[in-house]
Amino acid sequence: MAFFRRNSLGPLMVAMSLASLLGFGLARGLHATDDMRSQLDLFSQVLYLVQNNYVEVPDNEKLIKGAIDGMLKTLDPHTVYLPVERAQRMDEEFTGEYSGVGIQFDLRDGAIVVIAPLEGGPSYRLGIQAGDRIVEIDGKPLPKSITNDDVFKLLRGPAGTTVSVTIERDGESEPLHFAIERAKIPIESVPYAYMIRPGIGYIRINRFAQTTGSELEKALTSLRQQRMKSLMLDLRGNAGGLLSQAVEVLDQLVPQNKRVVYTRGRIASANADYYSSERTKLADGPIVVLVDHGTASASEIVAGAIQDLDRGLVAGVNSFGKGLVQNQLRLGDGSKLLLTIAKYYTPSGRLIQRPYEKFSDRTEYAQDADREDVPSDSELVVRPKFKTAGGRSVYGGGGIYPDVVIKEGPSLTRPQIDMLQKRVFFEFATHYVAQHKDQKWTAQLLSRDFRLTDADWEALHRVIANRKAAVNDSVWQADRPFMLEQVRAEIAAAAVGRVERYKILVEDDPQMLAALELFPRASKLISQVGDDTMERPTSKGVRGTDETAGPPPARPPSSGKGKP
Repeated sequence: MAFFRRNSLGPLMVAMSLASLLGFGLARGLHATDDMRSQLDLFSQVLYLVQNNYVEVPDNEKLIKGAIDGMLKTLDPHTVYLPVERAQRMDEEFTGEYSGVGIQFDLRDGAIVVIAPLEGGPSYRLGIQAGDRIVEIDGKPLPKSITNDDVFKLLRGPAGTTVSVTIERDGESEPLHFAIERAKIPIESVPYAYMIRPGIGYIRINRFAQTTGSELEKALTSLRQQRMKSLMLDLRGNAGGLLSQAVEVLDQLVPQNKRVVYTRGRIASANADYYSSERTKLADGPIVVLVDHGTASASEIVAGAIQDLDRGLVAGVNSFGKGLVQNQLRLGDGSKLLLTIAKYYTPSGRLIQRPYEKFSDRTEYAQDADREDVPSDSELVVRPKFKTAGGRSVYGGGGIYPDVVIKEGPSLTRPQIDMLQKRVFFEFATHYVAQHKDQKWTAQLLSRDFRLTDADWEALHRVIANRKAAVNDSVWQADRPFMLEQVRAEIAAAAVGRVERYKILVEDDPQMLAALELFPRASKLISQVGDDTMERPTSKGVRGTDETAGPPPARPPSSGKGKP
């Protein structure tokens, strides 16, 4: 922003620059009023005074971005400015791929520890393993102060380029050297799809990116081949994504020509009705959708449509409550403005946006979603009431209220969280697998019958002590079942695959276990609904473009993780 440099012309230069920007806006359809010109002049005066009189030379970039952030905070919590790097990360999330070496990593003691090579990626094909420690990149030792961003810059790059890494591995006396040719790495939005019970398929969707619809189609095809008759769709923790992909998902789950969502805004292009297409469906089998406080935006569109159309049951706890649609507007420097342009409504007419006016910042607003599992009776009374296709009552004004409330299991204790954050079980498991390299691991060997020897428990205790995890004698005795489950899961990840790890971690999930009992009820529900409800009024419906229905304000991310 060169025109904001200090100079003798001061406010004239600033005013001229802002006038130029205003003119640009007018050319794009912005109608300036005398009041707007007055407010812009006021801003230019304040900026000039700060630039020329503040006790220290101010950072102009921070001043302008701070002004942008302050302006947007007066709107809704979902209208945000994304600097270039965050905009690039969002592009990767929504396009469903990036270029790099294909590892999930953690940072530990100045080394890049491979949590898992991504299946099918260049690191996986070269035989890089979980637990490998990258200590040099392109012949240069890693600095002790290395950060996630440093790793991304070093390991990511154009497909076809090569990066050399030096790796230390358990059981190997000498370092290993790999030349990794970077490639396009897909970011899965449907990471888990398997038969959880005979006739019942399980699918987890963790985001709505450009590939989500096609990934779901592939997963459904595979499960149908395994004689799936019913589907558990897990949307817990899914913060949303592309509106068009939520519609594509619904295309495959609800009858054709049903209105699944509609949007309304101030500008004509924001008004659209979305209908399910004539794609191959999940037959007429019942669906149970799992939701929680982290289920937001595009995932709420899916859950809300399935609920409103009586296509299945929604179970869990109240969802986040994001009923706003943003357009992604790229700015000249590569940054982005996520601008709310519309509200979306479920088929019954529900706006599920949670009130946000009372919160002072986005963090408070995001944390409010965790306040309670379900609204109280007094809160439900004042929420707008709507009817599903079959005449059931559903509610707007604050997320998706589940048909069946299933509360989450007990929260992890502080010692358990500490052990997980310090990667105690991962470290033990990678050592264990290295020591049992001749073992032909199968899912059956890692069933509930799996046991550790006394020597194994002593080795685990040493890892806990070395990592300085907050585990005293009483915790060591009381948490044995938890520790064994985590060890089984990490061994499965290292020796069998991440899907087996996931199966172990969720096999005692109280919400999933309770949801499995709901399929007879869901089957009865869909048998009572006719095919003439909420039909398309015309022969053609509007399809989506590039709007995003998410995500909500992010909770603080955990440090030391990434996928270069």
